[in-house]
Amino acid sequence: MLGELETRPPKAAIFQTGVGTQALFAAADFLGVTPKLLGLLANCVVAARGPKPTAVLRSRQVRIDRSAREPYTTVEVLESLEDLSFRGESVVVQRYGESNLELEKALRAKGAEVVEIPTYRWALPEDSGPLAALIEALDRAQVDATVFTSASQAHNLFALAKKLGRDGPLAANLSRTLVASIGPVCSAALREHGVRIALEAKPPKLGPLVAALDQALSA
Repeated sequence: MLGELETRPPKAAIFQTGVGTQALFAAADFLGVTPKLLGLLANCVVAARGPKPTAVLRSRQVRIDRSAREPYTTVEVLESLEDLSFRGESVVVQRYGESNLELEKALRAKGAEVVEIPTYRWALPEDSGPLAALIEALDRAQVDATVFTSASQAHNLFALAKKLGRDGPLAANLSRTLVASIGPVCSAALREHGVRIALEAKPPKLGPLVAALDQALSA
């Protein structure tokens, strides 16, 4: 893929997660192509979705041209690129577990050819027993609070429930608990499945999520 990018250099590169950015550089290190990758990034607009990819990029001395503001969703990423035209240009997008369809659609509407770099992929665990047990506990109203730290967690839980034929009451069962979401992207996924959210971390980080959950449960 790097060879293709060298033939047709991208106008922009968008980094969405810290772990994905780290994985990309780790792969480049292993293949001995890190200097080429850094060269490509030096000649295009580099956009970071939040503090985690920003930290990884800075550790590699990569210049960051555009930074999404809080709460670091696709909306803020697109706002940071609003003044740019991508007509006839390619844009590299570091994928975060699954394709960001909203981002890709918006970039294509601006004339971009989107080149995804899939550094990792979210999937159901090999042992789905604990998730199945959670679904059963929710059926029996034995859960007081449920915490989601990514949109993929919500999608995977409902995917497993459907596979088990237990997806019908899942949204209602979850909504009976105190549902805590780490941020707006995760909240949107939960609402997509019909789940009522009790609290959302602000800013969308683990520390504020735990603090908000502690306060809610203490009350």
